[in-house]
Amino acid sequence: MTKRDASRPPPAPLVHNPFAGLAAKLGMEGRPAPPEVEVKPAPVPARAWVRVERAGRRGRQVTMVEGMELSPDELDRWLAEMRKEFACGGAREEGALVLQGDQREQARAFLERRGVGRVSVAQGG
Repeated sequence: MTKRDASRPPPAPLVHNPFAGLAAKLGMEGRPAPPEVEVKPAPVPARAWVRVERAGRRGRQVTMVEGMELSPDELDRWLAEMRKEFACGGAREEGALVLQGDQREQARAFLERRGVGRVSVAQGG
């Protein structure tokens, strides 16, 4: 290996744009920009219930988030965000979100940040 010669100039920057005349050839000059797509805000449920359940789960605790009345696709989006933020597993069961472990306080804070109108958390467990 040899060291680069200090007297040698650095390479010249590229000044040729091979796509410069493409717009004119395709007849795209002077065309209006495509219309902007209207983005609808994601629906936010008015109410949610959060509770811990152990029955029927071989002694393991899960956090149930119920009553959100969202479409299955929206529930899946909310579940993915919650699983990522809480670093836990989870699933959707019959319109409810099931998160592994006792995540009641984290779920309450998450739902309130997302704008859910009323969040009820069942104490005990």
